[in-house]
Amino acid sequence: MKSEARIFNGITAFLWLMAVIYGVWTTNTTEHTDWIGTTALVLSGALCGLCGGYFWFVSRRIELRPEDRGDAEIDEGAGELGFFSPGSYWPFGVALSAAFTGFGIAFWAPWLIALGGVALITAIGGLLFEYYIGPSANH
Repeated sequence: MKSEARIFNGITAFLWLMAVIYGVWTTNTTEHTDWIGTTALVLSGALCGLCGGYFWFVSRRIELRPEDRGDAEIDEGAGELGFFSPGSYWPFGVALSAAFTGFGIAFWAPWLIALGGVALITAIGGLLFEYYIGPSANH
C-alpha cells in the first residue's frame, strides 16, 4: 500500500502546486483570479490526498506486500487475489439504477430520483447478498 500512497500523495502535491500556479497566472493575465479552476484543482488535490492518506494509514497496519519491497521477486505476488463472481447480473442492475437516479437528478424529476434510489438500494443489496441467499447460497 505504500506505493499507492506515494502515487496519490504525489498527485496531491502536483495538483495543489498547479492550483497555486494557476491562481497566480490567471491573476496576472486577466487581473482577477479564476476561482472556479483554482477551486477545482484544490478540491481534486484534496480528494487525491484523502485516498493517499487512507493508503498510508492502512500501509502502517499491514505487513509489507511484494509491491512495497525493493528486493521482492515477481513470483511472490502470484496466487489468488480474491473471489470475483463469474456470472452476476447485479452490477448491470446497479449501473442501470444509478443511471436512472442520475437522469432524475439531471432533469430534477423527484419521482425518477425516488424510483432510481429504491432500485439502486435493491440492486446494491442484491449484489452484496448474492451468495448468502437464493440458489447460490453457500450452506
